[in-house]
Amino acid sequence: MPETLPPDEIEARLADVPRWAVVDGKLCRDLVFKDFVEAFGFMSMVALLAERLGHHPDWSNSWNRVEIKLTTHAAGGLTELDVALAGAINVALGET
Repeated sequence: MPETLPPDEIEARLADVPRWAVVDGKLCRDLVFKDFVEAFGFMSMVALLAERLGHHPDWSNSWNRVEIKLTTHAAGGLTELDVALAGAINVALGET
């Protein structure tokens, strides 16, 4: 099981994943797309990334909006898996 990151490490790692923030102990990001199809296409792409990492987001979709919350439930907090998935999502969005 992955180990949770200490608070100072979480703050330092936020620099590696721009546009993400820690809210209530979860790594969070809200995205707005052109329409539902674009939002759903993004979610499908992220589902494949998440499956490859073996780490799956808590997320919701409402029309053109996608809200993502990352945490490692088994570890009880944020781990390297969350930072890795956030980084992969940023790359998928063309934000490197």
